[in-house]
Amino acid sequence: MSSIAFYTLGCKLNFSESSALARSFETRGWARKAFHEGADVVVVNTCSVTDHADRKCKKVVQEARRHNPAARVVIVGCYAQLKPQEIATIPGVSAVFGAAEKFDLAHHVEALLANPAADAAPLVLTSPIAHANTFVPAYSSGDRTRTFLKVQDGCDYSCSFCTIPLARGKSRSGDIAGVLAQVEEIAASGTVQEIVLTGVNLGDFGLDSDGTRQETFTQLAHRLAADAPAPIQRFRISSIEPNLLTDEVIDLVASGTRFMPHFHIPLQSGSDRILRLMRRRYLTKLYSDRITRIKTLMPHCGIGVDVIVGFPGETDADFRETHDFLAALPVTYLHVFPYSERANTLAAELPGRVPERIRSQRTEQLRNLSERKRRDFAESRLGTTARVLFEAEVNAAGQLEGYTENYIRVALPYDPLLVGEIREVSLTELTAGGLVLAEEAIVA
Repeated sequence: MSSIAFYTLGCKLNFSESSALARSFETRGWARKAFHEGADVVVVNTCSVTDHADRKCKKVVQEARRHNPAARVVIVGCYAQLKPQEIATIPGVSAVFGAAEKFDLAHHVEALLANPAADAAPLVLTSPIAHANTFVPAYSSGDRTRTFLKVQDGCDYSCSFCTIPLARGKSRSGDIAGVLAQVEEIAASGTVQEIVLTGVNLGDFGLDSDGTRQETFTQLAHRLAADAPAPIQRFRISSIEPNLLTDEVIDLVASGTRFMPHFHIPLQSGSDRILRLMRRRYLTKLYSDRITRIKTLMPHCGIGVDVIVGFPGETDADFRETHDFLAALPVTYLHVFPYSERANTLAAELPGRVPERIRSQRTEQLRNLSERKRRDFAESRLGTTARVLFEAEVNAAGQLEGYTENYIRVALPYDPLLVGEIREVSLTELTAGGLVLAEEAIVA
């Protein structure tokens, strides 16, 4: 029996796809191993959104070969689609498969192993990205409490800094009936209580690769809230563009259904001038209006924000505008990324390159702002009760951790009866590290 291991870089979408690929091998009789256990084949699912994709890929390949010098190392994912020949030069790589090829990975890997001359040179199988035009569903497994469910792939936007359309192709998705079938399958495992809906551009659910639309994300959310099987108590929306976040979706979440009061809404810049250079499909007024509506209906709602600093042409005044805009918004936390150049993007050709030192300084300022906002939000909830889904891992202090409905990280002393359970707790104290301590609430 051949064995296989996976290592995943990047987003929740990649994790859902790695799990689906692993299951496809297991159904063909392969044994699944942990990365460090020296599997016969190691699949590295790569990302290209953040910087240093090449460095991370090389490091993982080196480690895979250290655990088993004879391992065949196979590279898939966004980096594999964008720069397959570059990856093929990495010592230890046996094969590179593109976006259209990765969902037939088990077949390709078995053919690779059957070829006695396969070690002569890395096998590179990639197609033009237009060939990646079929939606393939996926969900993560192996976590006792939550699953990441892919309901959409690809993107039709043309943001000037982004390579995702080049790496994943046009927007496409399944249908509501297919998503509900996947949810039924997840529920049948008996261990999952929360599903996180994921996609490249989640709000474009229902838009197919030919540009036609039969269903909408709003319709999907309503059906999941009403018809998902009872074992699934929680849904989260992983990330959604502000221009695609409808009043109807906000109202649904506010109505107290199984959708959690937690949004992650990319902003990228608080300067309208920079947003236009980024070719985003909104300006700060629309973004602010979305946040205002959410907080008016759900003052307790957690809101995360993606921000890019150091975009070409971003002046000190532009950055200050972004900082002040975010400081004034009632959001909970920021994911801050220093801009990094990407080949074949419009932004890479723009004048006004911001020095790395300035990018780092601006990143640190916004991360400090994020920490203040996260702590302020957590402190505002002390003395209240919340429902927390506890995870299986025990932290260094001997505590179980989990998330409230509005995405505050909480810890309780370890109790095996809490693992994988949703419990009402009282939020009592915020630690210096940002963890909220809690006590199990007494139910009358």
